Amino acid sequence: MGTLDGKTALITGAGQGIGQGIALALAKEGASIAVAGRTESKLDATCELLAQAGGVGVPVRCDVSVKDDIDAAVAATVERFGGIDILVNNANDGKPGPLLDVRDDDYVRFFATGPLATLRTMQACHPHLKARGGGTIVNLVTSAAVRWDASNYGAYASIKEGMRALTRAAACEWGRDGIRVLSVAPHASTPALAWWMEKNPEEAAEFVAGIPLGRVGDPETDIGRAVVFLVGPDAGYLTGATIPLDGGQSRWG
Repeated sequence: MGTLDGKTALITGAGQGIGQGIALALAKEGASIAVAGRTESKLDATCELLAQAGGVGVPVRCDVSVKDDIDAAVAATVERFGGIDILVNNANDGKPGPLLDVRDDDYVRFFATGPLATLRTMQACHPHLKARGGGTIVNLVTSAAVRWDASNYGAYASIKEGMRALTRAAACEWGRDGIRVLSVAPHASTPALAWWMEKNPEEAAEFVAGIPLGRVGDPETDIGRAVVFLVGPDAGYLTGATIPLDGGQSRWG
């Protein structure tokens, strides 16, 4: 018996990295997973990992910058599993970089896959969460917003802070519907981070040294397992908050 038996989760950006880790953690606790993302081969690979772990997952192609894709993904999830209990907004195309290098079309894309996609997906899932008597939404944000040195993180962090504002508002407005809404600020190994660390070993070593726990997090055991708790019954009185899962690297206060 898992703590999430009978629950259904829709996870965007679940084809790799943190999204995949969360999918694995939730599936191992009994949740059925709608594995959403743009690349079918990656979605299929995640679903295969879920099956190997004894879980259930179905691929749902979705570009979160496209409203019709979001609506179709939500509809497909409900048709396949009968409803939605958990939404994880993980997909986002935002990237760090100096402010002078940020072009208008870059920032528009960051926004479309960040706050706008988050709002659209929450709106699309709201009636289904409410119909099940409530549920939980988890939005993936960033601790870069509270770094002592925000250099190179301005555009990226501003997008994620927009998602945090939506989290707080949704928690306040939808609590009466039994819906809890949380932000998680993770730091864990992803393909992009692994590539950067390999290409910049000295800077990467300095980066890891700045993490009090002394290591980069694991997408499943460090991030996914924490999300299992957050969407489960033991966190039933927690909403509207941002939970840092970055090994203590950033100071939230």
